[in-house]
Amino acid sequence: MLPPRLRFGAFIAPHHPLEENPSLCLHRDMELVEHMDRLGYDEAWIGEHHSAGYETIASPELFIAAAAERTRHIRLGTGVSSLPYHHPLILADRIAQLDHMTRGRVMFGVGPGALSSDAHMMGIPVAAQRERMEEAIDVLIPLLRGETVTRTTDWFTLNEARVQLMPWSRPMVEMTVASLISPSGARAAGKHGLGLLSIQATSKAGFNALASNWAIAEQVAADNGQAMDRSRWRLVGQMHIAETREQALADVRFGLSKWLAYFKDVANLPLVPEGVGDPVEAYLATDSAVVGTPDDAIERIELLARESGGFGAFLLFAHNWANWTATKASYEMIARYVMPHFQQLNVNRVASYEWVKANRPRFGEQSRAAISAAIARHEAEKGGEHIRPGLMDVLAVDKDAIAPKR
Repeated sequence: MLPPRLRFGAFIAPHHPLEENPSLCLHRDMELVEHMDRLGYDEAWIGEHHSAGYETIASPELFIAAAAERTRHIRLGTGVSSLPYHHPLILADRIAQLDHMTRGRVMFGVGPGALSSDAHMMGIPVAAQRERMEEAIDVLIPLLRGETVTRTTDWFTLNEARVQLMPWSRPMVEMTVASLISPSGARAAGKHGLGLLSIQATSKAGFNALASNWAIAEQVAADNGQAMDRSRWRLVGQMHIAETREQALADVRFGLSKWLAYFKDVANLPLVPEGVGDPVEAYLATDSAVVGTPDDAIERIELLARESGGFGAFLLFAHNWANWTATKASYEMIARYVMPHFQQLNVNRVASYEWVKANRPRFGEQSRAAISAAIARHEAEKGGEHIRPGLMDVLAVDKDAIAPKR
């Protein structure tokens, strides 16, 4: 159900409590991407938000341009560009430029916009956001392929429009559509055969929607002469990993309650019932996140694989539940113990170890015989000089039997 090498990455909205220094938060987000690059993660997706003060990156393109200069191999995606907020030609130009600047490491994630408050400030009807996203996708694909587009809608006009740069990535930069619970993202991905980015896959609602949303995408793709590719399906989930479950639970006490308050007060998505005694314990009781050990992470990803039927990448939802030291340690533990399990990195190491272990008597005898022969040759040449007393007894080999004949 999973590919031989499952990809790993992070979905960085990002989330930062209001009392923290915003400049330091931005630099820490950059440091996280650099940390992931050193650890061998495959992808980092950067969000776009303009209100509420908690998700503090307004331009994923600016962040990606800086991150590309500080990293070596990790791919960098907009996670996501809110299409109703941008004229399609301007956005296509920026993505095309990033495609060249990163030598093909950029990915283009798109969505309708997550916060109604963003749309309100720009005078965009919230009810029109998903329709506008679909209209933008219709023209962004040919633009990013270097084609000329003429199109008029009630919110943008394109007159013989084209991007000046032919794409570095052929036929175009990889494009994916965000999906939560509603079918709009899956339908848009299916219509054009794009990738699918399933947010909050470890939550109960997100988990239950996995198989159905993929089925919708496949059906719409078939209706439009397209095909969906599971290797371009990315699942996003909340995890914090430590050496023990007790340590992981203690770690997330640092910031989880503030994160829950944000989702209740601003995102209008209460994750725990009102009036519960301890919101952290109440949230963890929903089993919407993995707070535990590498084994717990492996178990949840395997469950996601069974429920979904298979996907190409698992992305950690960057949440800042733990302090910075514990957060970096969590990413490192996943790289050390979880990624190898799903990437078959140790298959040959284990096989080699077990093979030598099973043949230990044979190889041991060969080694002892070789050493004894060398000692016997020395004795024959030097008359027994410089040989430590009892060495032949330790080797348990009859030196007379292997001594060269005179």
